Amino acid sequence: MEATSLLRLRGSKHSPRIRLSSYASSTLGTVFIGPGHLGMHSYRGGGTEKNGIMYTCRGGHIDIAHLRKAADWTAYLAETTYKELKQGDTTFSFKLYEPSRYFVRLEYPANWDDLETLEKDQIARDVSIKLGQYCAFTALTWHEILTWFGYSSLPWYPEFPSAFSWEDTFSNLLGTHLAVEALLSRRHSYDQALTLALDRELERLDVQSKGTAIRAAKAVKGRWYTGELLFFVDIKKRNLDTGLDDGFVTPWLVPLLPECEGVEPQAYPVPNLRLLQMHGFSVTLEIEPREHLQKGVIRRIVYPDRKQRRKRIEPAVHFPIIMDYIRQDAIERYGPAADVP
Repeated sequence: MEATSLLRLRGSKHSPRIRLSSYASSTLGTVFIGPGHLGMHSYRGGGTEKNGIMYTCRGGHIDIAHLRKAADWTAYLAETTYKELKQGDTTFSFKLYEPSRYFVRLEYPANWDDLETLEKDQIARDVSIKLGQYCAFTALTWHEILTWFGYSSLPWYPEFPSAFSWEDTFSNLLGTHLAVEALLSRRHSYDQALTLALDRELERLDVQSKGTAIRAAKAVKGRWYTGELLFFVDIKKRNLDTGLDDGFVTPWLVPLLPECEGVEPQAYPVPNLRLLQMHGFSVTLEIEPREHLQKGVIRRIVYPDRKQRRKRIEPAVHFPIIMDYIRQDAIERYGPAADVP
């Protein structure tokens, strides 16, 4: 463990590695996985970690690769924030895999310099974890937005079909919550704590066998998606719930699944900045789109008046506008029930 880290995260100087994921569809190329086969989580790679699509009665389909990626970005951004707070910095920036860059502006509490070292350090630890979670979920939601507008990290592989697919946002959100639990652990390393937290949460969500995960995917074929091959799947149902309305993301459950009869979905709260405000911090997060084809379209949506158009957008202000646009676009493409399971 690096001596500068209080978040029990090895290798935190390096951003999270890329993990391959797939649709929660019974198409050729999708990897399904059952409980007991996930291995040890590995931030840096090279371990026993396994990924795939699982099904839980209370959380629906979960993409474990998406979950792990979200957890690791939460940890990385928490560690980044912690170092900035320790140095007393008021601004810093970061980026994920796509070209967009994120800018954070911090205002410290008026009595920050008067606090005892131990108290200041504990507050910095708590604040950095919550801000890391908030930044990670915002950035991963931004990735879904970019792919809706046609962004793809690989020119030959379109990512639009996966934009807001029914399991993505919930898998991301769950990953950020598990990362917070792992980062707060005093007994285990980050990888160990994340592994334990994932196993516990899957059990709480009533995780099902690999066979059930496959049957659940087949049960919604023709309604939620069409296609036989991974590269040609068409996702017709999009879960556009990002928590903007009630502060929670509710997973989609496959209806009439015998193993899960009568079970209600387990909603999770989206990250917020209340803890920071309680400690007297003020935070502004902005995104500067740098994707050549997408930045102009998105800026025109959030800044219809050309004279007021800026390079950056503020998620807290502009995500509702963008999501309303995407919802209308989805309805035009797939019908009035496009975002209804």
